[in-house]
Amino acid sequence: GTGSVSCKCDCSPTRMAPVVMLWLALCLSGTLAVDRGNFKTCDQSAFCKRQRALQPGQSPYRALLDTMELTHTKLTLQLINDNNKVRLLLELYRLQGNMTRVKINELKPLKPRYEVPDVLVQQPLTEPLSLLSQDENGVVLSLGGEAQRVILSARPFRLDIMEGHELLMSLNSRGLLAFEHLRTLFSLFVILPSQPKADDKVEEEKDEEGMWEETFKSHTDTKPNGPSAVSLDFSLPGVEHVYGIPEHAETLKLKTTDGGDPYRLYNLDVFQYELFNPMALYGAVPVMLAHNAQRTTGIFWLNAAETWVDISSNTAGKTVFGKMLDYVQGSNETPQTDVRWISESGIIDVFIMLGPTPYDVFSQYASLTGTQAFPPLAGLAYHQCRWNYNDQEDVQAVDAGFDQHDIPYDFIWLDIEHTDGKRYFTWDPHKFATPKDMLQGLLEKKRKMVAIVDPHIKIDSEYKIHTEIRSQGFYIKNKDGGDYEGWCWPGNAGYPDFTKPEMRAWWASMFAYDQYEGSMENLYTWNDMNEPSVFNGPEVTMHKDAVHGPWEHRDVHNLYGFYVQAATAEGLIQRSGGVERPFVLTRAFFAGSQRYGAVWTGDNAAEWDHLKISIPMCLSLSLVGISLCGADVGGFFKTPNSELLVRWYQTGAYQPFFRAHAHLDTPRREPWLFGPDNTALIREAVRQRYALLPYWYQLFYHAHRTGHPVMRPLWVEYPQDAATFAMDDQFLLGRDLLVHPVTEEGARGVTAYLPGKGEVWFDVHTFQKHNGAQDLYIPVTMSSIPVFQRGGSIIPRKLRVRRSSACMEHDPYTLFVALSQRAEGELYLDDGHTFNFDTKGEFIHRKLSFSNNILSSSNLAPAAHLSTMSWIERILILGASKPSKVTLKTAGGQDSQLEFEFDASMSVLTIRKPGMNVGEDWSVVLK
Repeated sequence: GTGSVSCKCDCSPTRMAPVVMLWLALCLSGTLAVDRGNFKTCDQSAFCKRQRALQPGQSPYRALLDTMELTHTKLTLQLINDNNKVRLLLELYRLQGNMTRVKINELKPLKPRYEVPDVLVQQPLTEPLSLLSQDENGVVLSLGGEAQRVILSARPFRLDIMEGHELLMSLNSRGLLAFEHLRTLFSLFVILPSQPKADDKVEEEKDEEGMWEETFKSHTDTKPNGPSAVSLDFSLPGVEHVYGIPEHAETLKLKTTDGGDPYRLYNLDVFQYELFNPMALYGAVPVMLAHNAQRTTGIFWLNAAETWVDISSNTAGKTVFGKMLDYVQGSNETPQTDVRWISESGIIDVFIMLGPTPYDVFSQYASLTGTQAFPPLAGLAYHQCRWNYNDQEDVQAVDAGFDQHDIPYDFIWLDIEHTDGKRYFTWDPHKFATPKDMLQGLLEKKRKMVAIVDPHIKIDSEYKIHTEIRSQGFYIKNKDGGDYEGWCWPGNAGYPDFTKPEMRAWWASMFAYDQYEGSMENLYTWNDMNEPSVFNGPEVTMHKDAVHGPWEHRDVHNLYGFYVQAATAEGLIQRSGGVERPFVLTRAFFAGSQRYGAVWTGDNAAEWDHLKISIPMCLSLSLVGISLCGADVGGFFKTPNSELLVRWYQTGAYQPFFRAHAHLDTPRREPWLFGPDNTALIREAVRQRYALLPYWYQLFYHAHRTGHPVMRPLWVEYPQDAATFAMDDQFLLGRDLLVHPVTEEGARGVTAYLPGKGEVWFDVHTFQKHNGAQDLYIPVTMSSIPVFQRGGSIIPRKLRVRRSSACMEHDPYTLFVALSQRAEGELYLDDGHTFNFDTKGEFIHRKLSFSNNILSSSNLAPAAHLSTMSWIERILILGASKPSKVTLKTAGGQDSQLEFEFDASMSVLTIRKPGMNVGEDWSVVLK
C-alpha cells in the first residue's frame, strides 16, 4: 500500500514542524530493511515471556468429574488449578462435518472475558455426543462414525482424539494449558486464614513484571484488568508438516520455533519487511493445517488478541542420514509435531477440524467462517496502480498508453494523494477537479477505478466525515474516556470504532452516490493502513489500553481490519441497491476476511527473493480460506531491473490477484517504459491472463460455493506424495494447471516436478506431453512461463484478447482438451458483476466430457437460465489420434461435418468453427 512512510515531505510551513521529526525518524530507520527495534520479540511481550517460561510437564489442572453434565449438544465440566484453586469451565461440542469444539473460560470471572463475535457465519450446528465409558480416571465419548472418540483424562486434565487405534491429536498432553484468571491488584495481597484446611492449600501468586503495566520504548501499556493470557498445547503424532497461520514472509511448510521466537499473529504496519522470520505482518489468520500421507487436520484458534504460536518437532534437525539410521536401526519413534498457542486475553475457543482429506478441512473451515466472496470478473483481470497517479491528465495518459501498446487492463488505482489533504471520500480540488468526467472516460472503455479509503480520519472541524463520527461518539476512546488520537497520513487523526455495528452501518452509508461525491458505479475501494496503523503508537499501531465500548483494544486488535473491509464491502453493495458485487482490497485481515474481498501481501520490495516468497505467502493464505491473494507486481519499494519486472509479470499473471504497484519515490514503471522487447514480453504475460479468465472465473465460482482454494500447493491434490509436502516454488490452479514460474535471476532452465504416477501433463505453450511422477528440466528464455495442463482435463479459454474483460463478454471460446484416455472439465458463466447468479439463478454451468471419442456438453444446472451470444469457435484435442471424420450433433438433432486439422508430430487435433452456442447441449463425434 502506501503502506508506510515515504521519505518525502510536504514542506509547506504549516505542516512542517509536527511532521518533520516523525518523518526524519522514520526515514533514518527505514532505509534498508525493517527496524526490528520497532517491534516486540516474545521476551519484550510480557505475557509471551511469562507463558513461554512454563516448561512442559505435569499440568496443575485436573477435571472434576463430579461436575460433568452431558446434554444432547455438549459436555460441560469444571477444571481446577490445584496450585491456586481457580476453577475453569470446559465445554466440549461435537460439530457437524467431523469437527470438535473446545471452549475453556473462567467459571466465575470477575467480569466477562472477550469472545470473538461476527467471524463465525452462524452458530455451528452440533451433533449428539454419547458416553461410551466412565471411571474415576476419566470419560470416553463417541464422536460418531469411524470409531472416533475423545478420551478425557481427569488427573492431569488432557484430551485425546482417537480414530480406531490411532491417536489423531492430544490437547494439554505436555501440560501447557495456562489460564490467567482475572483478579484485582488488591487480591494479590489477600492474607490467607491462619489455619487453612489441608485441601485449601493455595500457592501465593507472584506479581511478575509486566502483569499490571508494561513499557515498550516510550509507550506504557496500562493493564487495568491485569494478566489475562491463555495458552494450550496440541500434539500431532505422525505429523512432520504444518502450514498456515498467515501472515508471515515464510516458506509454506512452517519451521520449528525452538531456540527462536514463536510465530507472531498481531496485525502490524511493518515497514520494509524481511523474509524468513516469524515476525508479525499485516494480517492474522489463526488457523493451522497438519498433513501427512494418511490424513489432513486443522486447528482454528478463535482469538483476536495478540497471539504467539510455538512449533516443535521430534524430527526437526535430524539429518537425512539420522533419519535413515533410525530406519535401519528400527527406531520406533513416531514423528510428532507439537504446537502451542498463546494469546494475551480472551478465552480458549478452538475448533479441531478432523478432515480426513485436505478438501474436508477446507469445507469444515468454510462451514465456520464462510467462503471466498465471488469477485466481479474484472477483479480477476489486470490492475494498474502506483502511489500515486498525479492527476486526471496522468490517469488519462496511462489509460491511453495501454491502448497504444495493446495491453489489456481493467482497473486503474489511485492512492492517498488523490484526496483533498488525506481526507478520505474526497478528491483533490486541483488535481482531480472533475472525478466523474475521469470515471466516465474509463466507463466508456469498459474500465474501472479503485480509490483508497483508509480508516484514519483527519481531525478537522470542516470535514464532514470527522464531524459526524465525533458527534455520534463513534471514535475509539483512550483509556481516560476521550477520543483516541494518533498520527497517520493526514497528521492528527481519529480512528472510527468499527467494532460497533452502528459505526459500520454509518460507514457503509457513506459510499452512497449522493454521499461520496464524484463516485460512480465503476469506482471501487481499497482499505489500507487498517491494522490499524498509528505512526506514533507502540509498534506503529494502537495502544492496547484504548477502549472499544466495554472492551480494550488488546481484546479486538486483530479484528479491526476485518471490520473495516466488511463495512466497506457492505457500502458498495448497498449503493447499488444490493445488485452489484463489490470489489474491496484490504491489507489487514483475520479469519473470515475471505467473505469481503481481496488481500495482498503488503509493502514488498523489488528483489528476487520477494518475488519468490509471493508464492508461499499466497499459498498459505489460500489454505486458510483466502483465495483472492496477490503481491505487488514489480515490488513496492525499490526499482526492479527489466528482467525482474518481466519475471514478476509472468508470475503475477498466474496468481489470483494481479496488480502492479510501486512506491511514490520509485521511477515510473508502466509496462511500456522498458523498451519494445520487454513491452512485448509483459504484453504476452498479461494476454495469457486474459485468455484464461474463463478458467479463473469458474475456479472462483467453486471457491465461493465450496471453500476450496483456487491456488493450491501440490500436496492438496497429491496428498500421499511426500515429494510435494514442502514444495512452494510451483503450484496448481484448480486441479488442472500446474505453474512453475521462473523466479531466479539469469535462469537458463527450471526443474518442475510433475506429480501423479500414471498421469500425463501437456506443456500449454508447445503441447508437448510429459509423464507424471518426474522432475522435468525445462530450458527457459525470457519469454518462458512454464505451465502444464493435466491430462484428463478440459479448460476453456477466450483467445481474442481485447482492452478489458468486459469487452470480451460475448467473445467465443476455445476448448483445450488434454487427453488421458478420457477428459472432463466445466464451463461457467454469468453476467460477471451482479448477484443475479445467486438471487435469480442467472448463469450457465456446463459439464464438458470426452470419452469413447465423443466430446459432449451437458447442463450441470438445469434450473438456472441465461442466454449468451458466446459460441465455441475452436477445439484443440491434445494427445489425440487422427480421425477420418468429425461430426457435430446438436440438441436440434442436426448432424454436420466439421473441418479439422491433425498435427501428427504433436498429436494435436484442431477442430475449427464448430459454432455451437455455449449454453446448448451438443456432442462432437470423432470417427
